[in-house]
Amino acid sequence: MDRLDAMSIFLAVVDEGSLAGAARRLGCSPASVTRAVARLESISGERLLERTTRRLAVSEAGVRHASVYRVMLAELAQLDERLRNDVVSGSVVITAPELFGRLNVMPIVESFLAAHPQTEVRSLFLNRMVDLVGEGVDVAVRLATLPDSSLTAVKIGEVRRLTCAAPRYLAEFPRPEQPADLMSHLCIGLNEAGAQELWPYREHPPGRRIRSVRVACRLATNSAGAAIDAAVRGLGIVRPLSYQVEKQISQGSLVSLLEAYEPEPVPVSLVFRPQGGGNCGAVRAFIEHAVPRLRELFRASQHKASR
Repeated sequence: MDRLDAMSIFLAVVDEGSLAGAARRLGCSPASVTRAVARLESISGERLLERTTRRLAVSEAGVRHASVYRVMLAELAQLDERLRNDVVSGSVVITAPELFGRLNVMPIVESFLAAHPQTEVRSLFLNRMVDLVGEGVDVAVRLATLPDSSLTAVKIGEVRRLTCAAPRYLAEFPRPEQPADLMSHLCIGLNEAGAQELWPYREHPPGRRIRSVRVACRLATNSAGAAIDAAVRGLGIVRPLSYQVEKQISQGSLVSLLEAYEPEPVPVSLVFRPQGGGNCGAVRAFIEHAVPRLRELFRASQHKASR
């Protein structure tokens, strides 16, 4: 039993004039009231109640302790009230990859704004690495192994790099059985600069050695969403991250290929810079709001994938 709870119970005994009366008031058993008083007496080394077969009276020491307990509990109640009424205000600037931001970050931003009406959020969903300090960004979602830096990072999960195609594509072309087979397939690239990409795979049987396959990209785009949509329509094989095609795979519009050759999962982290100034409360509140929700999102995704 918590010591503060024991104090509250003892004050109820003092106010009600009996152990049974305190138990009725608090909705607990007389035995728990007796244990609470005994614990306080053991801690203080003084008898707080004088018990006889006919009556119960508060001892001189009990009167002193009751006075102190009332002050302590009243001050704690006031502190709790101030904390509950402490309004979070300020602005938060967050960045994330475009598709991850749209699918997973925006719902968290919306729930954060609903929970803290006096805050503002500016979200930058960009498919490039953002310089937090240079570009004035407070929080970033990073899908990569992080280099050492002065930034603080909290791991929230990991994603897999998949190879996917639509059933309609696989009905027309033979299913690739090993990465080298991709060289004779139509592929969809996520590289706006050229018509070829290097797709890395682990050797099989499983090992840590990585071999890359140079694939010809019939279609190349800088938009993961556009590439996935094209793959669903049967235009070729695409290589997205697992969160990007979770819905399509569960619905059967895309099929995962070459799973035995997948590289190691990619860590996902929430990265932020040391805070100072007027917005630190809002940024801290956003991080505390976002981290458990993002972790739960990845736990749910892993649970679906394992079924």
